Amino acid sequence: MAVGPPLVYADQAYSIVRKQYVGLPSKLALLYICIRYRPRLSPENLGVSTRPFSFWQWPTYTQYLEFLAAFILCQSILFLILGRSEIFISILGFIALGLESTLPIPQLISNYKQRSLYGFRMSTLIGWVGGDSFKTVYFFVQNSPLQFKVCAIFQLSIDCAILVQRLVYGNAPPASALMEEDDVEQALALAEE
Repeated sequence: MAVGPPLVYADQAYSIVRKQYVGLPSKLALLYICIRYRPRLSPENLGVSTRPFSFWQWPTYTQYLEFLAAFILCQSILFLILGRSEIFISILGFIALGLESTLPIPQLISNYKQRSLYGFRMSTLIGWVGGDSFKTVYFFVQNSPLQFKVCAIFQLSIDCAILVQRLVYGNAPPASALMEEDDVEQALALAEE
């Protein structure tokens, strides 16, 4: 009787730990691929980043790893010191959820600047809207804490704004993409001469 309940949760605990050990290396591998194959004319390669301290636009993979190690260390120390404080846990959760809810904002801005959703797949947009709708409903049905509901509504509103952009702008190539194609054709024509 004393062994039964822990055994039920042992499988669940093992599954969670296994996912964490698989998730982190896969994310680091994706980061490496993004750094290794980024465009040659990117701000990182040209050294012209406009972000303070060139944040998250460093030229080498090692610099990303150093930042992540320092960040994890600081978070661990803070958690050890303040881990029993409900206020700290609530603030940490709100920051994490808030950051996650801002993920579609760069896409929204890029679409606005280009006046097009060229290159942005409709299946991705449907996945975002569908997943975030389900998540928002789930948080309300489960009566989750306020920060979950607020961040879910915010993220869903950004998704809906991108959906409106899709209806207004369409997915035709923007003028800048057409000019780049003309430039390539001119360069090829000059190379043949």
